Amino acid sequence: MKTAAIEEQFNIVAKEYDANRKKFIPCFEDFYDATTEFIASNISYPKTVADLGAGTGLLSYFWYRYFPKSQYILVDIAQEMLKVAKQRFALLDNFEYVAEDYSQSLPTEECDVIISALSIHHFEDEAKQRLFNSIYDKLPDRGIFVNYDQFCAGSEAVNEWYDTYWEKGLLSSGLTSKDIEMWRERRKLDRECSVEQEVAMLRASGFKTVKCVYSSRKFSVIIAIKTDRE
Repeated sequence: MKTAAIEEQFNIVAKEYDANRKKFIPCFEDFYDATTEFIASNISYPKTVADLGAGTGLLSYFWYRYFPKSQYILVDIAQEMLKVAKQRFALLDNFEYVAEDYSQSLPTEECDVIISALSIHHFEDEAKQRLFNSIYDKLPDRGIFVNYDQFCAGSEAVNEWYDTYWEKGLLSSGLTSKDIEMWRERRKLDRECSVEQEVAMLRASGFKTVKCVYSSRKFSVIIAIKTDRE
């Protein structure tokens, strides 16, 4: 992963990031809200939630709606993105902000839930595997990792269909030509794997309970539970 390039790209778009997110993600409501509601309805109230690659705090916002008393640790390498997150949660005292590269070190605090959205797909597969190993080691028994991310289809031909459909949708979404060009630049940093590959990586890290609980072409949500049973 080209850390400096990613930091630069996301610092540039920080202020417009949330405003455009619904346009860039055609399944936005299901991806973020409905899936989080499904997960929240099936887990114990978490004491601490760590959000890796938290950006402007959008994913943490959806978790906060269901778990307002949890402690939240938002980690991101792009400080301008975290500034937006601080504004979002300015009146709340259960949010902490860490400006660092989470691929190198995870928060020192105990976390029973670790979440991430549209960030890990920037890593090469070897870096993904190292991260998943670290997440597994970090979580307590029954701890949960949830990755809301962008994936390839696993088939080159079908993935071209996914990409073409996605771009055609963006071109008719009302995004400006500048927005589209910046999106194309950010796409150069993507290192997508397939859902099946990531499930295998998580299992290789030690997670036995791993399941894709939502999928809509490029966008899927995978949950991994640290437990001795399937």
